[in-house]
Amino acid sequence: MSVDAAATIIPHLPWIIGGALMVGGAGVLGWVYTTRLRIQHGYPLEGAWGQSITPVTDNQAKQRVTLLTQENAELRAEIGAMKDRLANVERIVTDGGYHLSSEIDKLRGPALENRQDEGTA
Repeated sequence: MSVDAAATIIPHLPWIIGGALMVGGAGVLGWVYTTRLRIQHGYPLEGAWGQSITPVTDNQAKQRVTLLTQENAELRAEIGAMKDRLANVERIVTDGGYHLSSEIDKLRGPALENRQDEGTA
């Protein structure tokens, strides 16, 4: 390498090193991301020498998944029932008769308080 070639490369050396670090970092991040996707979608992982590494699923883990699935179904059914009950309550509250009875109760309130002092309430 001649002195002229070295003189032209040296000013660009930080950009060359920075670019190499960025390419290396992108490679590592890509490897981490693809490994994450493989784990997320259940694909077998590979070791350093190409051997298959599969996640261990024992009988206890399968039972936990079954129990959690059943609990999830029960909770969804309970939420559905609660939605139905809430719809009924909303219908009752927004009904015109409910407002009338609440106004009557408001009017009765002060009259009952005055009568309580008399002892005849």
